[in-house]
Amino acid sequence: MASSYAVEIPLRSSRSPPRLTLDSRFAVSGQALQGSQHYGLRFNAHPYSSYFPSKKDDEEKEQLLKEISKDWSSVFERSINMLFLTEMVRGLGLTLKYFFDKKVTINYPFEKGPLSPRFRGEHALRRYPTGEERCIACKLCEAVCPAQAITIEAEEREDGSRRTTRYDIDMTKCIYCGFCQEACPVDAIVEGPNFEYSTETHEELLYDKEKLLENGDRWETEIAENLRSESLYR
Repeated sequence: MASSYAVEIPLRSSRSPPRLTLDSRFAVSGQALQGSQHYGLRFNAHPYSSYFPSKKDDEEKEQLLKEISKDWSSVFERSINMLFLTEMVRGLGLTLKYFFDKKVTINYPFEKGPLSPRFRGEHALRRYPTGEERCIACKLCEAVCPAQAITIEAEEREDGSRRTTRYDIDMTKCIYCGFCQEACPVDAIVEGPNFEYSTETHEELLYDKEKLLENGDRWETEIAENLRSESLYR
């Protein structure tokens, strides 16, 4: 039985041997499997032996086998993860780790964490120890406020100094930047340590002078301590 090859016959005559297609490099009959060693098979010397698989073909085949092996290994790993729920086990292990560690949460509002001396909370107007208002109505805080949340009206006293007759802050506009506190030359307007002043209506967040002075009287001890601790940096 003669050897069978798939060949391409050129349309015009040529002295060069007919070119074998890719299939012909691998599809050979059993009678041709004698001679040189390829893929564990022996081939006879053939005038078209250069068309049989080369070293480059071997490398491509090895690369393909490696990719197939890698694909199968990834499939195996995914199957193991799905079967034994390894991701869930790792998550539960992390939970157990923190279960026995020191707790980092607090029972708010019965427990409260420390606040920085630079914390910017609810606004307050301060007084001198004599009870006199600190504010001199210079209006620097009103001018520097980027949200235009402060409104001040002033009048002269009998001694010629100025005092505020109106000091309003719209807390819904305030962005708590602290510019008003930094601009004040007498530390009259400050942002205190209180952060628990949520309300049910908008009107309750429109602070007037009396409300601000009341806040100052309530938090004066904490405010004075915070200002002293920051005196080196202001």
